Amino acid sequence: MTSDNQFATELAPLRRDMLRFARLQLRDDAAAEEVVQDAFIAAVEKRASFGGRASLRTWVFAILRNKIIDALRARNSGIQFVSSDAATDAHFEADGHWTEESWPSAWGDPEQSLEAQQFWLVFEACLERLQEAAARAFMLREMMGFETDEICKTLQISASNCGVLLHRARIALRACLEHQWFLPSAEAK
Repeated sequence: MTSDNQFATELAPLRRDMLRFARLQLRDDAAAEEVVQDAFIAAVEKRASFGGRASLRTWVFAILRNKIIDALRARNSGIQFVSSDAATDAHFEADGHWTEESWPSAWGDPEQSLEAQQFWLVFEACLERLQEAAARAFMLREMMGFETDEICKTLQISASNCGVLLHRARIALRACLEHQWFLPSAEAK
């Protein structure tokens, strides 16, 4: 077995997580497959530059991140801001403050919940339900560590639109998690 094949064998266990991440970000199975494949090829071609300063997973996901950015930029999606969303607007008073019903409910012991593997499955399902623009902005910020200006450049949106998308994503995720994860156990008591 050549060293390229050996290295590719070491990368193989990361494929499932990489594909899941790319699918959530790109919302297109074919594009996700393509960027993951491109990331693998780039990793094999540049394996000499992997000095072990980070874990193999971290290094490969950094390559994947760049491939996803390239795919998003190539797509030139031109995401447009939608000014009104009844589901989100219902959480605010006329003066812009949260409605009392919108305050987070008691979620029990969050550390215990976070440790449960099922939480991440529910979180992923909630993330997939987000509007495409909100999901992209959220993932770029929270999972890929982008700053606002990087998100704006990648998604071709203004800073205020970015703030709105992130806000809507957080509200929708919170509502989904309350319904799908946190409240069912509280109601069982």
